[in-house]
Amino acid sequence: MNDQRIKHDLSLPFEAELLVPHRRPICMIDRLVEYRDESGVVEALIRSGNLLIDEDGALDCIAYMELIAQAYAAFKGYHDLLHKEPVKKGFLVIVKRMECKGEAFLGDLLRINVSTISEVGGFAVAEGTVTRGDEVIASGGLTLWIP
Repeated sequence: MNDQRIKHDLSLPFEAELLVPHRRPICMIDRLVEYRDESGVVEALIRSGNLLIDEDGALDCIAYMELIAQAYAAFKGYHDLLHKEPVKKGFLVIVKRMECKGEAFLGDLLRINVSTISEVGGFAVAEGTVTRGDEVIASGGLTLWIP
């Protein structure tokens, strides 16, 4: 994929690495699959080489917070492109109400739903859920600074 896609083809699904500053193995998300004005859905395949997988192939609970943050970055980056703006970088400031309810393992395909709750100045409050199939395995809220 090249920069021409960013300039001309914004169809979904859209490759996440074009929307976030991270690269593998730090980038854990694969593609933005749904977009609405205040929310989006991102998919992530849990791959070998993921730094947050334990020896049994289970994803560490802390990874869910990072998945939600990266999914929000992809959603906001796509929003920027749609509005013909450069993709902005954001910084995670606060994690709130993070709850791990299940587990994900190597090879699982996860869907991360994110939504903007509010925006004030350069700060955004967002919420997200991580699902595997029909099961919600994590949820939480984030505050981000997007200068």
